Amino acid sequence: MRFLGNIEAKTDVKGRAFLPSAFRKVLGTSGEISLVLRKDVFQPCLVLYPESVWNEQMDTLRSRLNRWNREHQEIYRQFVSDVELLTLDSNGRFLIPKRYLKMAGIEQGIKFIGMGDTIEIWSAANTENPFMEPEAFSKALEKVMSPMDEINEL
Repeated sequence: MRFLGNIEAKTDVKGRAFLPSAFRKVLGTSGEISLVLRKDVFQPCLVLYPESVWNEQMDTLRSRLNRWNREHQEIYRQFVSDVELLTLDSNGRFLIPKRYLKMAGIEQGIKFIGMGDTIEIWSAANTENPFMEPEAFSKALEKVMSPMDEINEL
């Protein structure tokens, strides 16, 4: 499953948004019908997970955390407690609950950004650009994609 692209859209007065058709097609071909919504851990945006991707994330997180460690339980609790299970209506719309709109600073304009197996939802009015400057991006990508022996030499 690969969500790709940067698509602008709007929410209506109730907080409903149309999932872009390109993303709906990806969901349809993979047989996904449910989505999980949560605030991103690092950025002021929301993340839509297809349910199967969410379940994989939960399995990975749970496997790395000890149920008998207080801090681990608090991490897990915080990560899984503030989520919303969503389904698309027959028109391809979904409701973004008001508390999530507030968390991401979304008023009406939104940007959907395909992130491979998830979809980010950003406020179109957000002044914190989710992208790196072109020069910084090319340098970071060069560093990340260099063979390991070149990295070790640095």
